[in-house]
Amino acid sequence: MFELSFSIGQIFKVFGLFFITAIAEILGCYFPYLILNQGKSHWLWIPTAFSLAVFVWLLTLHPAASGRIYAAYGGIYIFTALMWLRYVDQVALTRWDLFGGMVVLCGAALIVLQPQGLVR
Repeated sequence: MFELSFSIGQIFKVFGLFFITAIAEILGCYFPYLILNQGKSHWLWIPTAFSLAVFVWLLTLHPAASGRIYAAYGGIYIFTALMWLRYVDQVALTRWDLFGGMVVLCGAALIVLQPQGLVR
């Protein structure tokens, strides 16, 4: 019989780390976009460098640097990017966006929660 070998706290920790990592990565790309395409202040290079440094540091906190972890992170990144599009860029999401976001979240959950997966 299938037995769960992880706690809800462990699940939140893994998904929370993925989410925070995605925010740092998005900020590291968003600030240069504002500078180069929107004519915003060059002072935004400072938070750009900081957010990318935080992003790299956060990557070191993930369980391992492997394809499985990056695949699960990719699903969380896609979902986070959609939330960014909706709440920061103020773009209404289509039902296809919402469905796709749910699909990638389910895919990330399957990878993370599989027996002997990322959560132990």
